[in-house]
Amino acid sequence: MRLKVILPHKVLIDEDVSKVVAEAEDGSFGILPKHIDFVTALVPGILSFQSDKGEEFLAIDEGILVKCASNVLISTRKAVSSRDLGRLNQTVKNEFKALDERERKTRSILAKLEVDLTKRFMKMRD
Repeated sequence: MRLKVILPHKVLIDEDVSKVVAEAEDGSFGILPKHIDFVTALVPGILSFQSDKGEEFLAIDEGILVKCASNVLISTRKAVSSRDLGRLNQTVKNEFKALDERERKTRSILAKLEVDLTKRFMKMRD
């Protein structure tokens, strides 16, 4: 299989692999070469893959995984490579999940402002 991990500014990984393990909303899953084609949303977590160099790991932010024929394409905003799983777990916990929580709070505040603005417009119409 050909694994390609694409960030907004570069292609981080583009190599042949024999196995990919990723994390979606409903848990971890594995992909082998003859796996059925599919698309899934990824959550912040650890991506592992088996290449000629052995097992490798990436901490990834939210993203999309597309398995099509012999290609596995992953698009994500951020990814960090390391052989130290402890460091990668900390990266996911401290950077990616914390950022996602701040984004959720910001979206919630914006939604409240939109509702308030809409209510004010409705009062002006009356």
